[in-house]
Amino acid sequence: MEAIPARARVYVACVAVGALTCLVPLSTVHTPWWAVVLLAALYAGCEQVAARWRFVGTFYPVLLAGAFLLPPPAAALVALPGALLSPVEQRPRLLRRVWRAAQLVAGVWVAARVHWAMGGRDAVVASDFPYALVPAGAAVLAFCLVLTVLDGGILALAERVPLRRAWRGLFLRSLAPIAVHGLAGLMMAVLWRSPYGPVAALLVLLPMCVSWWVFAQYHRERAAHQATIRALVQAVDIKDEYTRGHSERVGQASMMIARELGMDDARVEVLRFAGILHDVGKLGVPTRLLRKDGPLTPEERRVIELHPEYGHEMVRGISFLGEARAAVLHHHERLDGSGYPYGLVGGQIPESARVVAVADAFDAMTSTRSYRRARPVGAALEELERCAGSQFDPSMVRALVRALGRHGWHPAVTADEARPPRPRGAVAGRPGAHR
Repeated sequence: MEAIPARARVYVACVAVGALTCLVPLSTVHTPWWAVVLLAALYAGCEQVAARWRFVGTFYPVLLAGAFLLPPPAAALVALPGALLSPVEQRPRLLRRVWRAAQLVAGVWVAARVHWAMGGRDAVVASDFPYALVPAGAAVLAFCLVLTVLDGGILALAERVPLRRAWRGLFLRSLAPIAVHGLAGLMMAVLWRSPYGPVAALLVLLPMCVSWWVFAQYHRERAAHQATIRALVQAVDIKDEYTRGHSERVGQASMMIARELGMDDARVEVLRFAGILHDVGKLGVPTRLLRKDGPLTPEERRVIELHPEYGHEMVRGISFLGEARAAVLHHHERLDGSGYPYGLVGGQIPESARVVAVADAFDAMTSTRSYRRARPVGAALEELERCAGSQFDPSMVRALVRALGRHGWHPAVTADEARPPRPRGAVAGRPGAHR
């Protein structure tokens, strides 16, 4: 976001002033400055490598090793050069660099204060395990807490997110990766103070760098997956302009159902992909049929009903989609066997397809189409409940009702609301009947 609100700028300035006060006592600190320079250069180098690998995140082991080895002001100084010199893609770049530097300086200073106050320095020098883990763990918790508090504040001020929502879950999501980095930082500090010296400490970074590189590759692969899906969905939206945005909303509703059913995060993501891609087979349907005014002939209807099979052919070679491929093929099946393309009955229909079928019908009913206005959410849910057991899996319908009762329906995409209705062929008598 290029336009940073004034209140967010004031917040950044206040945090920056606070960070500078952490560095004020540097003139009175007795510390080996060569160690400060070495750690600062090492951290700055890691940040540059991370930018080259396009890795999102910060290499905390070096910073936390500094917190375990150095007095608080000197430890805080380690973060400053790397944060100020790290590449920033979004504007305003200078403000973002100042923010990141101030945040890290404050976090490292607090971590070092906690570590030293609990006698961690002596434990590191004496390699006193497992006692050394106690002050190190407390320092990691303090470091994580400072970062999450500051992150939540800037999110609330810059993005106008409510404070409670800005901080919700932020600490717990950050704690695990920072704890792993803290353990590596403690190993660095212990080896640094051992007879083997700083060279041995640097060797700790090798496995961390390898794991970091692997994680960066995972993020690249994930980004490629997302780009593939976006390209397919955009192609469908261009071809069938009357349902633009439908795919993303079905993905959102599918994700809500999956979470309500207690599925793990990986499977929830797959169900989101299934919802987003369920209509990708429309790329194989003639555009004149998708945009035809007036009722479809039986032959034209049969052609459109081939889109699940077309879609399955398109995505069956994409391995990361997993069970989403079955949902693409079977999302128009009905529990009573009257669906298509294969007329599967009850439990023969894959669970992923039963989830997407409910999400698809719900969005079709609650979205304005060329041939009718959108139904209210309550009316759509009543219709789904009426058809549960014959067309839809009742457990999926109940899950959607519970999810909407808890979170409401706030679709991220509402692309077709502004288009006024005009006559067009439709299938009456069943919810979600659409092309």
